[in-house]
Amino acid sequence: MERTHIRDFTRGSIPKALMVFAWPLFLSNLLQVVYNMVDMIVVGRALGKAGISAVSVGGDVSHFLTFIAMGFSAAGQVIIARYIGAKQQDKLGRFVGTMSGFLMAAAVVISAAALLCQDVILRLMNTPQEAYAGAVAYSTVCMMGLVFIYGYNIVSAVLRGMGDSRHPFIFISIAAVLNLALDFVFVLGLGMGPGGAALATVISQAVSFISCTVLLVRRHKDFGLDTKLRDFIHWDGEMLSALVKLGTPMAIKSASIQISKLFVNSFINSYGVAISAFAGIANKLASISNLVSNALNTAGSTMVGQNIAAGEYSRVKKIMLCIAAISLTIAGAISMVIVLFPEAVFGVFTDDPTVMEIAYPYIPIAVMLFAGSAMRSIMNALINGSGNYRINFATAILDGIVMRIGLALLFGLALGMKHYGFWLGDALAGFTPFFIGLVFYRSGKWKKAGAQS
Repeated sequence: MERTHIRDFTRGSIPKALMVFAWPLFLSNLLQVVYNMVDMIVVGRALGKAGISAVSVGGDVSHFLTFIAMGFSAAGQVIIARYIGAKQQDKLGRFVGTMSGFLMAAAVVISAAALLCQDVILRLMNTPQEAYAGAVAYSTVCMMGLVFIYGYNIVSAVLRGMGDSRHPFIFISIAAVLNLALDFVFVLGLGMGPGGAALATVISQAVSFISCTVLLVRRHKDFGLDTKLRDFIHWDGEMLSALVKLGTPMAIKSASIQISKLFVNSFINSYGVAISAFAGIANKLASISNLVSNALNTAGSTMVGQNIAAGEYSRVKKIMLCIAAISLTIAGAISMVIVLFPEAVFGVFTDDPTVMEIAYPYIPIAVMLFAGSAMRSIMNALINGSGNYRINFATAILDGIVMRIGLALLFGLALGMKHYGFWLGDALAGFTPFFIGLVFYRSGKWKKAGAQS
């Protein structure tokens, strides 16, 4: 039977393929940002800056707990793409079972550990006292629903690795609408506060996960997935080794970036509830800056992975140039909106004058965030798609820890710029993957079978 849902990116127009593949990914990321922003907007309007701070801190903690899912699902996507590029589709079913079983087990362990350490984590975050109860409620619900968040990352990675970005977009669209409706019911209607906002998010993620899973089960032949129940329990040692080898540095990169953000935000939260509330708004702007970057990075990783596996090296350069043209153009346009209409942008979240006063000096930092996000998408597609775990590990340490924490401490404490210094350091650190990737590209080592080296 023809496998109609597996796409071959080693032939045909690169700009067209990239746009067709990346567009649904962008919309999916946009919807995820939107329904996370809805949590903050609804809670902020209902409970003020203490509510915004609670969602911000609770969201930071819960997002950190997804680092294993983010890293290993990204690695799984690349490995699936490489199997397809190398014409080894017969391995897909066994690999998907191994990856799924491993990550779902990890979700259960991490969820239990997080619940046990929740108070310690929130204290380390310097959670403002006014926001503490709300942060506990928000993070508790997210921790208990972590298995659904992990599950959605797994099934989405499988689909994206095969070149299917349309179905994840459909299911995340359903989740976004559901999340919006449940926010109004739980937060405004039932007065559940931050905990209600978190419950709306978890239920929406669960619906997305279950919907994607049903699709893969019903149409497994179209996807070339001959997966047996035992594959989820008895993992293939060689495949698990390849996943761990590539997934570990990707997970470390995700974790280190999140740890550095938690570290930075813990200092920021100590400056008071108004600054803590604006930190939540700044984080949402950072999420917006990553929309295009993540979509192009995800699409580019699959395309690069297939073409390296197929030996089509000239197409890899064209993919990177195409990513550069799209990401830099969009980053410039969004920056102009922030610069020209700051009141409209920041006013969406709050009308509190103490929070708005913090916003205006932040504008240049926001522009740097957009520029760094655009530039790193070019090289992250190469670094991730190559499957080179050594470069991924180097990027994880330098980007996630050394530069982010180092620059934040330099500007925030050493140079006395306080919260603006921490935000500036984080923005400048975002350029790190671009320079690492540039050296990697010039070396030519990306042409080797990285995941198997």
